[in-house]
Amino acid sequence: MHDLVIRAGRIVDGSGAEATTGDVAIDGERLTQVGGTAGAARREIDADGLLVTPGFVDVHTHYDGQATWDPHLSPSGWHGITSVVMGNCGVGFAPARPDRHEWLIQLMEGVEDIPGTALSEGIQWAWESFPEYLDALERFPRSLDVGAQVPHGAVRGYVMGERGANNEDATPEDIAQMSAIVEEGLRAGALGFTSSRTMLHRAKDGQVVPGTFAGHDELQGIGRACGRAGHGVFEIATDFALGGMHGRFYDDVAWMRDLSKETGLPVSFILAQASHNPEEWREILAWVESAVAAGANLRVQVATRPAGMLLNFDNPMHPFKGHPTYLKVAELPIAERIAALQDPATRAQLATEDTTLTGKFDAFFTRHFSNMYPLGDPPDYEPSADQSIAAVAAREGRPPQEVLLDAMLADGGRDFIYYPIINYANADFEPLREMLGHPRALLSLSDGGAHCGLICDASSPTYMLSYWVRDRERGPRLPLEFAVRLQTRATAEAYGLLDRGLLAPGMRADLNVIDFDALHLHAPEAVRDLPARGRRLVQRAEGYRATVQRGELTYEDGVATGALPGKLIRGPQPDPRV
Repeated sequence: MHDLVIRAGRIVDGSGAEATTGDVAIDGERLTQVGGTAGAARREIDADGLLVTPGFVDVHTHYDGQATWDPHLSPSGWHGITSVVMGNCGVGFAPARPDRHEWLIQLMEGVEDIPGTALSEGIQWAWESFPEYLDALERFPRSLDVGAQVPHGAVRGYVMGERGANNEDATPEDIAQMSAIVEEGLRAGALGFTSSRTMLHRAKDGQVVPGTFAGHDELQGIGRACGRAGHGVFEIATDFALGGMHGRFYDDVAWMRDLSKETGLPVSFILAQASHNPEEWREILAWVESAVAAGANLRVQVATRPAGMLLNFDNPMHPFKGHPTYLKVAELPIAERIAALQDPATRAQLATEDTTLTGKFDAFFTRHFSNMYPLGDPPDYEPSADQSIAAVAAREGRPPQEVLLDAMLADGGRDFIYYPIINYANADFEPLREMLGHPRALLSLSDGGAHCGLICDASSPTYMLSYWVRDRERGPRLPLEFAVRLQTRATAEAYGLLDRGLLAPGMRADLNVIDFDALHLHAPEAVRDLPARGRRLVQRAEGYRATVQRGELTYEDGVATGALPGKLIRGPQPDPRV
């Protein structure tokens, strides 16, 4: 008798093959039958009319702190994700000297917008070295699997202290020590090494991430350490999408190609469409194709939707934050603030003022009405240009600030203004669709656990199915089987996790049962459920009938069951069928 049988579901197995209908049987932690009619079971789930997919594998998250206190890694756990990889973009919390804890926190807070107070209260610091950090993760009970990468910023700070934090050049001795730490971390079970080469990533103190200006000798030395360990993705956050291809980091393309060829290890970096140069991503892809043809193993990280700031009066950043009238009420509790702003005289005054902010981005951002859209509920992440605040104002013959203010005060100030930062230069998703379809694309950049104040993209798997596969009207949709593979077997294989992401006998029993027709993504909402009542944005979903992790039911109808079968992923996992 089987432990669990999922009956008569529409099986999308993660391989990209056409969906079939049949049963899925589970015994212990493994799948024992996929398709056909299975025998009796101790428990059954009726999946007639429902999708059965592998559990989703999210390879770009920042749960490095949250993974030490939250067993469910919400909101990712709400969206059918059964495995996450964290430690991206060169930031994390190990290795960590005892006197550098707050420095690491302010680095993460600045780069990834995670409240420092929450990290200070939530992290217990039961480690110093990276292997000790993995041991601490392994001891913590959880409902999904976590894998970690060694972050360049933490390693540089550990070895070089203030010199590393200030991005001074590493000496040969420094490089040798950093390489040894990275190799030790990989041998202990890290899935890769990550670094940042973008000027956008800055600590709370304003300093760019340690390693941003690291010489190629430093990066090559660390890369060779990965090669000695025999596994690991070398992940980089770059400025390529922001003009870097012809700027400061142009030479990076050469060492990435050469490092990958020398070690045989994959190197991945972010690919996105920049507003000021909307066709540059094609040039980058052409270079990647050339490097791959020459023997390099390069992958480009592509997002499900634009990275978009979600703005309202409860957020730390919005277009009115520097207006004199707003500053008079800015310190009021949010309910009182909204009430004050809804006063007709106050609204009229606010709509005619200019910002007092003088920063180059601030001055541009507060007036960039053609890139501001009401998000709505259900949220619309692909609005047309004629839905922008500027377009509505032109049609109605009203000042844009007045239209914007009306939109921001709708529904008691809870509605969001969507301000896409990248991947929306053409006001549509066609460039993204092309990127996602490229053979070197790696679905990534959900940033689960990060950007708590302004961005909420951990819902990417739900959005991929509900919008890209089912609901999109402005252009071609993605085939169901292709979309499932992108976020299951494809992401698992990219990190050497060959035991998951595929529904086949012998594989890990991580899967979802989804009511595809009823799958619904709610608008983001602000909650204060982090340690120290830290604020974050979350996004809930409907339609997940069941999520199974290692053969145990972890979610039923979107509610956690209390089962905690998740574990630490220590290094690459072999295909159990071989």
